[in-house]
Amino acid sequence: MSAKPSAAQRRHTALRAALDAQLAALGESAYDGPDRPALVLAACAHAVLRARDAGQTPERSAVRAAVRGTLSELAERAPGHSLEVRVPPFGAVQVIEGPRHTRGTPPGVVETDSLTWLSLAVGRTSWEDAVAAHTVSASGNRADLAALLPLWPES
Repeated sequence: MSAKPSAAQRRHTALRAALDAQLAALGESAYDGPDRPALVLAACAHAVLRARDAGQTPERSAVRAAVRGTLSELAERAPGHSLEVRVPPFGAVQVIEGPRHTRGTPPGVVETDSLTWLSLAVGRTSWEDAVAAHTVSASGNRADLAALLPLWPES
């Protein structure tokens, strides 16, 4: 009897499928790099941004997988509950040590669209530039993610 895949394994499988779908839409071959989650996630984010740069509409499954994965990576790197990072409609996480809120809107909120978030996550856009361009809404005294982004430098 085979073991049922874990939630992490299912997420990774979905990420790989979304990455390969985005690469196919770009006319590129399937991902053949190392099968480490962080590398696959970064490759997916880069593929989504290449699609946008090429004037294509990125594959929704790839955008969703990349946003959710990068938000999860941010939450692992900066655990806490004092700032909520929102990337509608794909996800939100609470990060950064500090006072915990229990109901309603947290004391600090960062909100942006999915492609801006991915540009920040991979280093194509700096935090300062995104805030200055008003593509990121940031409120609260812990709402500066400059020290945490990019998650991976652009390659």
